[in-house]
Amino acid sequence: MPNTTPLWLFDLDNTLHNASHAIFPAINANMNVFMERVLKEQGLPSDEEAVNALRQRYWRLYGATLLGMVQHHQVLPDDFLREAHHFDDLFDMIRAERGLLNMLKRLPGRKILLTNAPLRYSRDVVRYLGLHRHFDQHISIESMRVHRQLKPKPSRQMLRKLLARERVAAHRCVLVEDTPANLKSAKELGLRTAWVTQYLTGNPHFSSAGVRRMLTMHPSYVDVKVRSVRQLTGHLRRLVARA
Repeated sequence: MPNTTPLWLFDLDNTLHNASHAIFPAINANMNVFMERVLKEQGLPSDEEAVNALRQRYWRLYGATLLGMVQHHQVLPDDFLREAHHFDDLFDMIRAERGLLNMLKRLPGRKILLTNAPLRYSRDVVRYLGLHRHFDQHISIESMRVHRQLKPKPSRQMLRKLLARERVAAHRCVLVEDTPANLKSAKELGLRTAWVTQYLTGNPHFSSAGVRRMLTMHPSYVDVKVRSVRQLTGHLRRLVARA
């Protein structure tokens, strides 16, 4: 039988906490060190400018730099993820607003954490935030596979597989995200979408001008645009299917 309970898919970084503050810059620096070593070993340009450009290019093309490194440079996903998410002081780097727990409790239905981050890192963050008991599942990038191939967000194949496994119709599912490309692919499948914008400023994936432009937009693939996830409870009529 189809499941008629609402299903919320929550992104983690820059949705439930401010990764732009310190975590994203540290991840990018870690990625650069890893990529420089790989590119140098393969006889490819490995100066800072070349590495930065390639990291951004793979993120734009695939939604995750990891996929570009796996596909074009044959790196092992676990090696890349481990080095990219190595922090000496992770908990000191986390910044989040209060009231997240109450927000989750007030949203009707089940909640799944759906993050392109690796399991260990995302588990540590969500536990630090005190939210881990309020997610029915925790789906990290290692688990986002279709036919044994990594398919992280914005993969429609991965989302279709998730919906089928959960036996939930797309219109009963809400993706809560900060990344427009992920929201767009979800909307194309019929999911409801909520765009969280407060941590876009400072996101190293976007230029300052790009962020300013994005903040003035309300794309057709976004059902609800909110500054903070705490505002979701005020938009339930638009996000939760009634029939």
